[in-house]
Parts: sequence; structure tokens; C-alpha cells
Amino acid sequence: MPYGPRPTLAQRQPQRRRQEPRREPGSALEAALTAAAATPAPPAASFAELGVHPRLVTAMAARGILAPFAIQCRAIPDALTGRDILGRAQTGSGKTLAFGLPLLTRLAGSTQPRKQKALRALVLVPTRELAQQVADVLTPLGQAVGVSIATVYGGMPIGRQTDQVRRADVVVATPGRLTDLIERHACTLAHIEITVLDEADHMADLGFLPAVTRLLDQTPADGQRMFFSATLDRGVGRLVAKYVTSPALHAVPETAESTPAEHSILVLRAEDKVPVAAEIASRPGRTLFFVRTKHGADRLAKQLSRAGVDAAAIHGNRSQNQRQRALDAFAAGYPRVLVATDVAARGIHVDDVDLVVQFDLPEDHKDYLHRSGRTARAGASGQVVALAERGQLRDLQRMHVAAGITAARHDAAPGHSTIREFAISGTPIPPAPARMPRSTAAQAVRRGTNAPPGRTPSPRRQPRRPVRRG
Repeated sequence: MPYGPRPTLAQRQPQRRRQEPRREPGSALEAALTAAAATPAPPAASFAELGVHPRLVTAMAARGILAPFAIQCRAIPDALTGRDILGRAQTGSGKTLAFGLPLLTRLAGSTQPRKQKALRALVLVPTRELAQQVADVLTPLGQAVGVSIATVYGGMPIGRQTDQVRRADVVVATPGRLTDLIERHACTLAHIEITVLDEADHMADLGFLPAVTRLLDQTPADGQRMFFSATLDRGVGRLVAKYVTSPALHAVPETAESTPAEHSILVLRAEDKVPVAAEIASRPGRTLFFVRTKHGADRLAKQLSRAGVDAAAIHGNRSQNQRQRALDAFAAGYPRVLVATDVAARGIHVDDVDLVVQFDLPEDHKDYLHRSGRTARAGASGQVVALAERGQLRDLQRMHVAAGITAARHDAAPGHSTIREFAISGTPIPPAPARMPRSTAAQAVRRGTNAPPGRTPSPRRQPRRPVRRG
């Protein structure tokens, strides 16, 4: 049978235009979350009104936590019914309690007998630092209702974590270490009742989604799932579509309105950035600097140190022990200054950071807001300062408009009156313990050891077998 003439390009083009564009599975949910954020949160005067377990309410009151935040008012009632949750909230908005309180309330009210190695709830997080932060919040609350919590992540002895996870009801874990424990038959996910995936977008950034998928496949399909993510792109939307069923959508506005931080722009010359940064860093309170690269973090920390300011750097090339020591020292107030990259900062959850300095401008307004969320946490006040050259002002202003931020703008140079105002601001930090002076602690953090100056620790032999990330 003879074929007809080949269609011309003009004849083929209309058919090509009729094809539907391929859409990311999360695009519709992204729009729905944005709409949910615009809906006023239902009022709630107390956690008891939300249905939280009475002993949890008492335990939080003893810690001064009395009134729920917006994301908690939105998410907790639906989560307590066992419904799947898809949430979006900024750092410092109370997200951990938004999933932690219903998780603990439901487990405390369960009558199912505990089986050895059979975990009942799983909280997956992207980083070791975030795992520890979540555990620090949930562990004392779990003790109040008889729910045991294990925290597992790479870089720590796996034998000890094996013993802990075998006795636990809940595990807070990074994907790599949890996979190791399952392969060692230390635990099973076959009886998981509640699964939480926190910072799913960061999981995607770190390449963890394949490991997360394998873990979720091991949990019962009829269990409750609560996913929290800043965005639904980079594969997160497909993850939600596969594992979350008819979720309740809860979000808080992704703007500066959710935090009371004051924003400022210091317009300066490139050669003045480091001197201005050093002058600001001499202030009495905790200051967190953000840079774009690992090399930039180390370089700025050294430049500040040469200017007489104790400073430490944290980024992905530092070992787990170095990063944890840096965070612990910064939280304790020695050193007062921490320089971080965006990726490493995901694990920084330190209260009483009253100034964030955007030394290098971020990629977009979402990163700007994420950085800014490290101050003004839990309703406290704080300041955010962006150091910008004149050629960067247009990009910075676009970020501010997208984020809903109004920022005061000042021309600045070393010794300028505006710089002096920042240099004297902040809450003074109590003196460091006598056994570790501030300078000694800062030097130890920079060396990645707790050894005193003058003594070089012997290098530890590194394991030869490959270690999973996370």
C-alpha cells in the first residue's frame, strides 16, 4: 500500500501546539498551599483546645510554651484525626510541634502492645543537626506520655544507636543511617503508624529522595503521613502524589510577616565589606553570617578572627563532630559569631540569634527568607542586615518584593554611625565557663577538636568502607 506524501512542517506544527504541556505533579498542590496560607488560621487560645494530650499540655507549660502558633492551630486538629497532612512553614514557625504533638498524642492513646524492633512512628529529616534539634524538642515531651524516642544519624557509633532503636517507639532519623540499621535487622518499618517527612525539599537538594522512597515503601500504606516542604518541585511533588492520600493542606504565609525581624540594607563598596562585617561582628549578641560557598565561609571566619573577632565556620566539608561542636559552642555563646553556607544552615536551630547578616546575597527570596528565619524565632525579635554593592541593589529589591519585606536602606562605610548602632546592639551573652574560655573554644572549633591550644590531637584513623550520606 503506497504511503501518502510526508506532511510539511507547517502541517505538523498545529498538532504539536495542541499537545498539553507537562506539569510537575506538585504544581496544583503548590497553588493550593498558597491559597491555604492566605486563609486565616482558626483561633485557639491553648493547646488543650486543639485536643493535645493533657500531660503534653502540662509538660509544655512547664517550659513556658502556652499558646500555639499559626501552623500548629492549622495542622494539629486534622493530624489528630489521623488524616494525612501536607504542610509548608518557615523555620522558627513552630513546625516541629505541629507534627510532634499529634504524633505523641496519638501514640499515647494507642492500646496496641509494643513489639520489639517494631517502631510505631518515623520522623525522617535530611541532616544530622536537624535530627538532633527535633529530638531535643520531642524527647522530653515523649517522656511525659511514656513514648520513647531514638535519634539516629551518621557519624556516631552505630552499635549504641542499634540498642536505642530496638527499644524505641519513635525514631528520628536521617535516611542513610536508618537504611543501615534496617539492613542490620535492628528495626523494621512494617508496623509504622505515623510517618513524618520534614524538609522534603532539602532531602531533594541533597539527593536523598531515592533512599526516602525505599524507606517509605517499607511503611504500611494505610498509615498516617505528614509531609512538610518549602516547595514541591525537584521530585517532591511526585513523592507527595505517590505516598500522601487526600491530605489536609496547611501553610503559613511565605513572607516576612511570619517573623518580627527588622530588615536593613547596607550599601557599600566591595573593599569595605569585610571591615564593616568585622565591626558589626564585634557586637555583644550572637551574630550569624551567611555566605554562598564553603571556601567563602572559611575565608570570612579567618578574616574576622584576624580582626579580633572570635568566629567559627560551618559547612558541608566539616565532619559531623566539627559541625556539632561548632553549633554547641555557638549556642553557648563562645564564639558569638558563626559563618555558614545555605546548606549547612539547614541544621542551625539556635535560639537567641538576634542578628543575621547576609554577607553574600542568596539565590532568591526563598533562600533570603530561610536565612532570615534563623533570627526572630518563636516570637522573639531580631534583625536581618544585607550587605550589598550598588550593582546588586536591583536583585536584592526584587527579593524583598517577592518576600513581602520592607527594608531600611543606608549608605555605609567602616566607622559610619549606622554601623556603630549595629555594633552596640544585641543581648550580652554570659561569660563562658572558666574551663573553656571564649578564645580557647573558638580555636578548638576552628581546629575541629576540644584539645587546648598548643596540643595537636593525633589524627583518627578513618574507616575504609564507604559511609552513606546522612
